[in-house]
Amino acid sequence: MKNALLLASAVAAAISGPVVTAAHAADNEKCYGIAAAGQNDCQTATNSCAGQVAEAGRGDAWIYVPTGTCQKVNGGSLDPKQG
Repeated sequence: MKNALLLASAVAAAISGPVVTAAHAADNEKCYGIAAAGQNDCQTATNSCAGQVAEAGRGDAWIYVPTGTCQKVNGGSLDPKQG
C-alpha cells in the first residue's frame, strides 16, 4: 500500500509539473540580462540547462519576471543582448 501511494504521488507530481510551468509562463515574460550567476531559467547559446550561467548579467541568459516589469529593471531587455 505504501509503494502504491508513493507511485501515485510521483505520477501526480510528474503530471502537474508542466501545467504549473505553462501557467507560470503565461503571466510572466522572459527578461534577458538580469539573471544572477547560476539563476538563469533556461538554456543559453553556451549551455543547455537552467542554472548554468557562471556570471551575472549575461545578455543571453534570462529569467521569468512578471509581465510588464522587465524593462523597469536596470539592464533588463525583452530581447537577447549580444556580447
